Amino acid sequence: MSEPSACDLCDSPVPEHRDGAFCSAGCRSIAETLAEPADTGPETADAAADGTTSAFFSVEGMHSATCEAYLEAVARGVDGVVAADASYVTESIRVDCDGEPPVEELTEALSGLGYDATPREDREPGSSVDTDGGVVDGALGYRYAAGVVFASFLLLPYAVVFYPSHLAALLGFADPLGGGASITTVVPVFLVLTFVVIVVTGAPVLRDAYIAIVLRKPNTGLLVTLTAIAAYLFGVAGYFAGTFGAYYDLAVVAVAGVTGATFYESLTKRNAASALTDLTVSRVADATRETDAGSETVPVDALEPGDRVLVPEGERVPVDGTLTEGECTVDEAVVTGESAPVRKRAGDELIGGSIVSTGAATITVGDGVASSVDRLAASVWGFQSAAHGGQRRANRIAERVTPPLVAVALLVGVGSFVLSGGRIAVGVVGLLTTFIAASPWALGFSTPLSAGTSVARALEDGVAVFDETTFERLRGVETVVFDKTGTLTTGRMELLDYDAPADLLAAAAELERRAAHPAAAAIVDAFGGDDNTVESFTSHPTGVEGTVDGRQLLVGNPDLFAERGWSVPDNIASRASEAREAGKLPVLVGEDGAAAGIVIVGDEARPDWASTLERLADRGLDVVVLTGDDESAAAEFAASPHVTHVFAGVPPAGKSAAVRRLRADGPVAMVGDGTNDAPALAAADLGISLGSGTALAAEASDLAVVEDDLSGVAAAFDHSAESYRRRRWNDRLALLYNVAAIPLAIGGLLNPLLTMGAAVLCCGLIAGNAFRAD
Repeated sequence: MSEPSACDLCDSPVPEHRDGAFCSAGCRSIAETLAEPADTGPETADAAADGTTSAFFSVEGMHSATCEAYLEAVARGVDGVVAADASYVTESIRVDCDGEPPVEELTEALSGLGYDATPREDREPGSSVDTDGGVVDGALGYRYAAGVVFASFLLLPYAVVFYPSHLAALLGFADPLGGGASITTVVPVFLVLTFVVIVVTGAPVLRDAYIAIVLRKPNTGLLVTLTAIAAYLFGVAGYFAGTFGAYYDLAVVAVAGVTGATFYESLTKRNAASALTDLTVSRVADATRETDAGSETVPVDALEPGDRVLVPEGERVPVDGTLTEGECTVDEAVVTGESAPVRKRAGDELIGGSIVSTGAATITVGDGVASSVDRLAASVWGFQSAAHGGQRRANRIAERVTPPLVAVALLVGVGSFVLSGGRIAVGVVGLLTTFIAASPWALGFSTPLSAGTSVARALEDGVAVFDETTFERLRGVETVVFDKTGTLTTGRMELLDYDAPADLLAAAAELERRAAHPAAAAIVDAFGGDDNTVESFTSHPTGVEGTVDGRQLLVGNPDLFAERGWSVPDNIASRASEAREAGKLPVLVGEDGAAAGIVIVGDEARPDWASTLERLADRGLDVVVLTGDDESAAAEFAASPHVTHVFAGVPPAGKSAAVRRLRADGPVAMVGDGTNDAPALAAADLGISLGSGTALAAEASDLAVVEDDLSGVAAAFDHSAESYRRRRWNDRLALLYNVAAIPLAIGGLLNPLLTMGAAVLCCGLIAGNAFRAD
């Protein structure tokens, strides 16, 4: 038997019953409508194609593009590694190896300098840190807590002891701290404690500076470090020179303030992640394997090709396989996105992760011994690791500012040394003063504070953002792609219409109460009661049969009535046909050999879908709908004037391919809720998941609408604009410190008291703008 050909669009196998080069009508429609990108790039999810194997790691502590570059360099330094791709947006890194990946060695190598690496499969999807009651965020939180204590010990006594001296010097009065005793007893205490604050509290800042130096790529951490060290060394030099021009307070405020802002940003992200901890996954850990001696429960990893696995009604299929015997109905929505259950017969393929809704299934494990959900997860991880974060605007400023800043500082130092007749102390003072006055270190405070408040403000409106660059990328989006089932629709079968005697419907509901079909739940909710007695019950793949209070009933789709030889009046058959054409599910209700009524159920559209799409279209965005259902189920959305394209009958791989083609015309945001949407969410420039979705969908996303409210998608775009205004103003305010300090330094009037005043004013305005209500 020849291998099936691959789909020209998504590379999925083309079913035998289909003619042509596409696995589905949806893939054909996408290929005919959307132009193929000039360069689609390599598929990130399949490293085996070039003979390598991939290992995926989750790395906590990443927060910038320099972190990505550093960890990639570390990974490439491990023997056997041929490539590495990191993403601070998703805190993940993919490592391609020649042979079996050295997981333990890579975990150890990637866990240095405050990073914490874990093999990706060992991390629970949707996991988060409990932040209730102010739980601190790991090492960063402890450093910040220690910094607050040290800063409290330092700044208050410092202000009492030193500020009068600084003020006297500024006004030309006598120094109230004159005398050797004060120097020997007071200054050393501040010298030591300030050093402790810089090293302990400022460890994250020092790490960023170290990475910047190693990579030769300046960042805000380097600017803050240069300022803090210059302020500290100025005080050390002054101590040994017998003067009191110390800037210990500036060093403490710089490192403690920046670390605190970074901690606040991290905490808000954790709060956003913890809002999604109730999401579930569709992966199966154990399976019931049938043997000659009976049945046994084994881990899914222990299954081998050819094993027979029993899947009871209502449970998930653990791995992909072939139905061995009998019939069953399977809900494949988690993988395919199709809302209606699918009837399976002996010889049909069952998808790992799908649910056997009626009848038990015995499957034969396929050659790959894998679940489609597992392959979707691997695809997501591959896309995630390739989703590099956009470099922060502040770091871009740091790259441009740092080289000239160092050059000017050296020039001022050398110039001061020459002009003073070769006095080294004067040259050192000129060098350090330049860093103190001219370094825009406050950018290191404004950037995380702006990001943290933006994340917190969005979360208040039910939008969980996991990375601050999301807002920036959201502003560039040109196309918004929506999955249909569970996104534009509720994802639940609901009663839409019915025409049958009330007593017959009540009896039918008692039969349906024993079924696992989603349509059954809708009928029970609408007509169920406790007044009928079920005397016999038989479950069929497409309905139920039984005796209720002496009445022989059959409830199911028209095919079941045909199979059982029950007659269907023309008027009921016509209504059933119309319902199917409209994308709804008709359920016939019959008694004593003939259909006597009809119930129509369906996946109802969300009430706010039209207004949400209108708000997006008003922003000039193109709206595209993708669905695994057929065209009739998507007809309502295709008729909307705000929808540019609707592609129906699209498999998960086809959704990813569609997103890649749409990206050729501009940045794309993908909105989805299910496991089957995860690869497309990850492939998009920006992924948005709904709170009702699975954890795999949330992991593949850049932001999630926590409340199951579609209008949150439009709200996310509103927060993007607000975030942009807040960040731009804070970047400008961060430079106020330099606007005040540089002229004072040039005029020889720079004083620790004035410097601290400028720093407090600058940071206060930044904080005020960050937390102000718009």
